[in-house]
Amino acid sequence: MKKKQHWIGDINVYCPLAIGSALEMHGWTGKMSYLSVLAMMLVFSRVSGGLLSHTSHPHSLNSQQSGQRSLLHHRLRRGWIWKELFVPEEDPTSRVIGQLKSDYDRGESTIKYILSGEGAGDVFEIDEYSGEIRTLKKLDREEKASYILQAQAINRNTNEPEEPQSEFIIKVQDINDNSPQFQNEPYVSSIPEMSPVGTTVAQVTATDVDDPMFGNNAKLIYSILQGEPYFSVEPKTGIVLTSWPNMDREVQDEYLVVVQVKDMLGMSGGYSTSTTVTVSLTDVNDNGPTFQQHLYTFAIPENAAVGTTVGRIMAGDGDVGINARMTYSLEEDLEGSSTFIIQTDPVTQAGVVLLAKPLNYESKKRYVMAAEAVNDHIDTRFLPLEEFRDRTTLKILVGDVDEPPVFLSLVYEWNVPENAAVGTVFGSISARDTDSFSSPIRYSIDKRTDATKAFKIDPNNGTIAVAKALDRETTEWYNMTVEAKETTPNHLSSSVVVFIKVLDINDNVPRLARDYQPYICEGTQAGDLIQLLSAVDPDEPTEGHHLYFSMVPEERINPNFTVRDNQDNTAGIVALLSVLMLIVRRQRRKQQEETGVEVKELELPDAVSQKVLYYGEKGAGRADLDFCQPVVPVRPRPKRRERRLRREEVRASIRMSLRESHLIGPEDEVFRQFILDRLAEADQDPYVPPFDCLRTYAYE
Repeated sequence: MKKKQHWIGDINVYCPLAIGSALEMHGWTGKMSYLSVLAMMLVFSRVSGGLLSHTSHPHSLNSQQSGQRSLLHHRLRRGWIWKELFVPEEDPTSRVIGQLKSDYDRGESTIKYILSGEGAGDVFEIDEYSGEIRTLKKLDREEKASYILQAQAINRNTNEPEEPQSEFIIKVQDINDNSPQFQNEPYVSSIPEMSPVGTTVAQVTATDVDDPMFGNNAKLIYSILQGEPYFSVEPKTGIVLTSWPNMDREVQDEYLVVVQVKDMLGMSGGYSTSTTVTVSLTDVNDNGPTFQQHLYTFAIPENAAVGTTVGRIMAGDGDVGINARMTYSLEEDLEGSSTFIIQTDPVTQAGVVLLAKPLNYESKKRYVMAAEAVNDHIDTRFLPLEEFRDRTTLKILVGDVDEPPVFLSLVYEWNVPENAAVGTVFGSISARDTDSFSSPIRYSIDKRTDATKAFKIDPNNGTIAVAKALDRETTEWYNMTVEAKETTPNHLSSSVVVFIKVLDINDNVPRLARDYQPYICEGTQAGDLIQLLSAVDPDEPTEGHHLYFSMVPEERINPNFTVRDNQDNTAGIVALLSVLMLIVRRQRRKQQEETGVEVKELELPDAVSQKVLYYGEKGAGRADLDFCQPVVPVRPRPKRRERRLRREEVRASIRMSLRESHLIGPEDEVFRQFILDRLAEADQDPYVPPFDCLRTYAYE
């Protein structure tokens, strides 16, 4: 078998010099197409001083091979390394882009070339006899920029590789087939009006998908198509700047700036696109308020209610928002009555003039004042201080209105004693017509407020008098309404409230609070309280009631009870058992037991006073008589309230006691007669105690 061998040595790089030039390499020969810019580079690895032989049969080795075995172990083959091929993008025609050829290819068609890898058979193909590489369709670098393929040379007879498989790259060469595109659209920006030249407005950014490393296809430049002379753009960065001083928002508040971007550094033949930047000027306070009129005239009727809107004034301000806010104020005429106020409408920024005090045409018919508008937020960078305010004049005319009568007082109140005679005049009401032409006034009482008709009013002069007898205990207060009406055809009227208080006089006698029906128990002792009495008096004296209680002397008196005045407008019925009667009964019972003779029961006379206590003196008669000892002690008098009454009050109190009473005492005829009656009974009764016994009567 024929042995094949070739050299493997240093790396050699060959570049084409002209159209159709060949690349001849030790082992491979490659040819490039006309459109290739960079040559296909074939790289060989040669080991100096050594041969690598390939055989198809293992028994063909001769002695020379075995002699050099140790050397071959140090001269290993590195393989083929293919570099790059280039093909232009967007070329629809099929064309040869390169050729691969082995040194062993003698034109006898014994070598078969095989292509594999990315795009093999679909995008690229190789002529298996000539080794020419051809494109099959149009390529797009932006879709895929490079392809990695593998090439191999096979001996058709032995089907053995003539060369080891090697790898190379086909790169798609860029052409300027894409226009630049702006990012982040739309562009909207705002800057303050009056901004200085060079103020940054916005930055626009565009990109180009073409290869930035190949020529000027993706090199961009920016320019202004619309917006000059107010704006400019930096060519390389796309930053939009102001180029006009003192742009006024009140003149134009929005600008549309058209920016163009172009590739190929703006040279002809390149692609371009444009975008719009919307620039708004924000407001600054560079305008002050200005009144459109130097004089505002308003009219208002004199009967307008407080708070009524008189009119509106308006100061114009070219600014907006916070810069247009203003405050209005009034400087009234020399009287300084503050009859009107002005407020700022927060929506329209108008000045609203309001009525602050009631008007009176007869007092003042016209008001003249100055109004001022001042900006709330002042910026002296744009205007001097005095230009942030303006003034105008207001004239307000008061209209005459026929008004109802006006009372001199808002309310009337009088006091009348309840014993006032019918016809007594106790007050007077007065009203007047405030109009310029005063008319007579007639007075009357509203019948709905004086159902009892207790009072009457003089229709001409307004005096009020008692019309019927009054009783404070029946009605203490009277509330009524008095009307004053003009005699004009309009019959305008007004009304006022009148309060009348009926004063108390002492015209009622006191009486017990209720019908008392007390009872007494069998074991009641002397001095025990049987019933607590109280009394009422419909009158209401200034210093309160002072009621006094006593027994009625002309009435039949029960000797077993008495009345005790507590000096606090109450009294108690107290048990007062006759001690004398009990002692006599005890003595007669003792005599009956000694003599065995029935003795007639001693009967005390009915006239024994309830306020007489019996006291006996020991040793005045028989020594064994003990019935003269005091049995019922004298009860201490309750302490009266410490109040000194005038002589007139004392006399009145005596008269106001429960019915009429007598001052009973030792010098009184009643008391004297009582003593005489007791003596007569003692003289005529044989069963009374011994004659030498002294009876002592004390009066409480």
